[in-house]
Order: sequence, then structure tokens, then C-alpha cells
Amino acid sequence: MTDIIKYNEQVFENIKHVNEYGQEFWYARELMIILEYKQWRNFNSIVDKAKIACESSKNKVLDHFADVSKMVKAGVSYKEIKDIKLSRYACYLIAQN
Repeated sequence: MTDIIKYNEQVFENIKHVNEYGQEFWYARELMIILEYKQWRNFNSIVDKAKIACESSKNKVLDHFADVSKMVKAGVSYKEIKDIKLSRYACYLIAQN
């Protein structure tokens, strides 16, 4: 059982990003893959539930969930997609939902 927990923690840590201020964050679309969601719209509803839980715990949603856009390659061109930068707490709330 401990090996499974370490593996999951390692996978989670592998998708961690650090901004120019040394703050860690995760992208929702990368977390979505780890949690084995296939479609953004389904995962986005889980994120919405996590935002409600965040608010219910008297935390500021904007401190833990930041909407961003990213350019991704789609065939031969690039397109802009929506994503969310998540704090560790936000990831925890998502995983609980």
C-alpha cells in the first residue's frame, strides 16, 4: 500500500510547476489526465464543486484557482485553450470530489 501512495505522490509532484516567485502550482488539464478524466467538460464540473468547497471552508477561490489560457498545437497550427492554475489545496479539493 505504501508503494502505491508514493507512486501517486510522485506522479503528482512530477506535474508541479513553480512560478517566478517560487510558488508551486499545477495545471488543471495535466491533473485531469492523472485523475483519468477523458473530457474537459466533465473535469471542469469537478473543479466547480471544488471551488464551492473552497468557498465553504472560508478560503478565497481566487487564491487557489486562477483561470489562464494556453497555446497548444492542434494539427499544423496552434489554438488557445482554457486551463486553470491550481494551488496544492485546490488539487486536494479536486481529488476529494
